[in-house]
Amino acid sequence: MKIRVYYEDTDAAGVVYHSNYLNYMERARTEYIRERGCSVSDMATDGSVFPVVHMEIEFKAPARHDELLSVRTLPIKVAGSSFTLIQQIFRDSDQKLLVEARVSLACVSPLLKAKRLPLEIKELLMREIQP
Repeated sequence: MKIRVYYEDTDAAGVVYHSNYLNYMERARTEYIRERGCSVSDMATDGSVFPVVHMEIEFKAPARHDELLSVRTLPIKVAGSSFTLIQQIFRDSDQKLLVEARVSLACVSPLLKAKRLPLEIKELLMREIQP
């Protein structure tokens, strides 16, 4: 997924403020699911939501105002009621890796009770799992 860095995304030093990378990754996860024929909002309506339960993130280099970035999302683990993704943010102009995160999400009901992953999500993640 492509992201353009806007002035509002940056801090006083002119680089992307660290929490904005989390927003970029959230959008990319939603688009990853959408591009594969599923809808996060439809699944929420059907009773399955996917909160982030763990994240490890490494900031390797800064992104700056007006740069074009790419966010890659790669599944690496799928379990009964959770899954883990690697998300990477690259600067398009030189393909430099700027941020890398390992993100674990759980499947829960609207009342926050753990539940099994919907079959459609489990299958699409399993098809693309990266070792």
